[in-house]
Amino acid sequence: MTVGTKMHQTLTSLEGAAADLKTYALETQDKNAKKQFTDYANQIENIAQGLKGRVNYLESQEPQYKVFQQAQGKMQ
Repeated sequence: MTVGTKMHQTLTSLEGAAADLKTYALETQDKNAKKQFTDYANQIENIAQGLKGRVNYLESQEPQYKVFQQAQGKMQ
């Protein structure tokens, strides 16, 4: 597994965790819990944005790490 693949998997996991936290915020009636879940989701989204920047930089410097393009090439 390449570095690019691992970074994309981490990014996907972070995005999934943020989505789960947003769901918890919507499902709870407890205002304090709702705020906490929303705050945690925002923090994770900020981390994911930072990682996206790193992934974009990595892919611009090392085109072989472009996971999306590699996946498309295998499908053709």
